[in-house]
Amino acid sequence: MSTALYPLRFRPYLKSVIWGGERIAPYKGISTSLNSVGESWEISGVPGHESIVADGPLAGRSLPSLIEEYRGELVGDTTYSRYGTTFPLLVKIIDARGDLSVQVHPDDELARRRHGSFGKTEMWYIIDADPGARIYAGLARPITPDDYTAHVAEKTIMDDVACHASHPGDVFFLPAGRIHAIGAGNLLAEIQQTSDITYRVYDFDRRDADGTPRELHTEQAREAIDYTVYPDYLTAYDRQAPEATLVSCPYFTVDRLLLDGSHTLQAAPGSFTILMVIDGELTVSAPDATDLKAVKGETILIPACFKVIDLKGKATILTATNPLKN
Repeated sequence: MSTALYPLRFRPYLKSVIWGGERIAPYKGISTSLNSVGESWEISGVPGHESIVADGPLAGRSLPSLIEEYRGELVGDTTYSRYGTTFPLLVKIIDARGDLSVQVHPDDELARRRHGSFGKTEMWYIIDADPGARIYAGLARPITPDDYTAHVAEKTIMDDVACHASHPGDVFFLPAGRIHAIGAGNLLAEIQQTSDITYRVYDFDRRDADGTPRELHTEQAREAIDYTVYPDYLTAYDRQAPEATLVSCPYFTVDRLLLDGSHTLQAAPGSFTILMVIDGELTVSAPDATDLKAVKGETILIPACFKVIDLKGKATILTATNPLKN
């Protein structure tokens, strides 16, 4: 007989990178010997970096192995029918001490054709931002693919990219094809499709530890970029509302919940639910499962078999579900 499912907490995978800072471990309340930690992969099914359950009867099990055993009970019947044992979302916390490279990601069609993979649509929720911090998202002015190629060669591509002042609570939606970069001084939550495909457009002439310039993917990115100029790239939502939808797209729905006391969370049909505790702390109660206390910086996966979850505490929470319909 298999062990009953329960709300799952995973061991974070910490990634040291050239642009990383020192804020993730203190934010999460953990210790590490790593320096320049730029990413904490909170929930991942990416091959080679699959999340491992941190505690409870299923401790030590990988996320893909649990999906293989529990299928729709864990991820939802609709999600399992499309993705099988691949978990469809990758959830991270990112700390940018320096500017990240300017990037773009392919959509599903291009990623499937080139890499046999899903594309990468993502969103950012700004947790904290230093004074003067910036987010780069979208095009500031119309350019053609030929303009793009010339501006990369001339190192003037940043003149084409829209720049935004960054503040806690800001939300940026980045559909596949939207050129973007995280500027220095941002601590943010990232929710994205499960894909690690990135085309690097510009990297401020930085070099790796061995002195080698980091590779650019100029031609790959040229076909992937959406050259449409949009009127605004900052997502508007009611910041005072106890519940607000931040992003709703074919790959994920993300809501923000301001918890102050008790709240009953209804699961999305056919999907798991992810809880990211942005601030504060709470207790998660599910039928026939031991209560779980979650604190700032932690991410919890609620299996799809739990249709109703009770939350108690005072916290700012992001919830993410996979909204696909048959």
